[in-house]
Amino acid sequence: MSAPPRKILHVDMDAFYASVEQRDDPSLRGRPVVVAWRGARSVVCAASYEARTFGVRSAMPAIRAERLCPQAVFVPPDFTRYKAVSRQVREIFARHTDLIEPLSLDEAYLDVSQTKTGLPTATATAQAIRAAIREETQLTASAGVAPNKFLAKIASDWRKPDGLFVVRPHQVEAFLAPLPVGRLPGVGKVMEAKLQELGIETVAHLRELGAAELELRFGRWGRRLHELSLGIDHNPVEPERPTLQISSEDTFERDLLLDELEPHIHRLAEKTWDGYGRELERDPERVARTIVLKLKTADFRILTRSLTPVERPTSLEQLTRIACDLRARVPLPADTRYRLVGVGLSGFIDREDVPIAQSDLFERDTAG
Repeated sequence: MSAPPRKILHVDMDAFYASVEQRDDPSLRGRPVVVAWRGARSVVCAASYEARTFGVRSAMPAIRAERLCPQAVFVPPDFTRYKAVSRQVREIFARHTDLIEPLSLDEAYLDVSQTKTGLPTATATAQAIRAAIREETQLTASAGVAPNKFLAKIASDWRKPDGLFVVRPHQVEAFLAPLPVGRLPGVGKVMEAKLQELGIETVAHLRELGAAELELRFGRWGRRLHELSLGIDHNPVEPERPTLQISSEDTFERDLLLDELEPHIHRLAEKTWDGYGRELERDPERVARTIVLKLKTADFRILTRSLTPVERPTSLEQLTRIACDLRARVPLPADTRYRLVGVGLSGFIDREDVPIAQSDLFERDTAG
């Protein structure tokens, strides 16, 4: 006897950062709002729907956003406020289920196959969650309801903003058939181009090619593509994702020499240490072992240097000192300029597994 279909929600706040700004400042309502610092190196964190009509999108260079929409109101991001609202929203989720997988501050998967509230359907649960978000935060969220995670994520985007779309189990194959193959998870621009060379532009075309042919051409990934084309995805909602790294980074207004980075390392180390403190409050038994320095050169080469000291990092001063010292292990010429620096903590393990004495130095140098 097969298990009953799961009931998965993907809830996505609408233009989250920009909507918080418009909520808190009535003068911004109805206007094109771009959440970003001004400057040649800044990127857009979020854009209101009014700004999106001009082509402004998240992750776009702020200077381009300004050209596309000269009348836009630029607002510097305030992540403290955004995180506070995100916590409110997560508390609403938790009234309905403990199976919550946050993807970012503004979106999450929820498994509502069984709920705390006894609401009769996943659709009713999604409606209740959206209504509570509207009432308690004065913001809107869109939701997708489906038998698995990737379908729910596609569905949540279907009627944005402030929409709800449901894909029932018997509708899955028909729903997917006309979609571009690029809507499937893992199909990026390169894979999409390869599939288009084979005449595959839609999920229906992919399905017609068949599992055997796809596996012959793309190996195990080809078989996975065939499963996705049929709407098959057994990935569970994972509420407890262990922390792998906590980091802070910054892109400069102008490229800097290695010797000029120290004040920026100090500032970023403080932000990282604050984040680590919050992580320890959440899970005091998981501790970091490794300090990481990340650099990006003016020509976009990425380097990381990391140190695992004999004793795990226990102070901001230790984090800052080691991060600064790691600059000495950068093998590039002294006149190399850098556009970005980051400071991180990684190598999380259970506190009881921390070795009594161990000293390892790890290095990684990657082009990116």
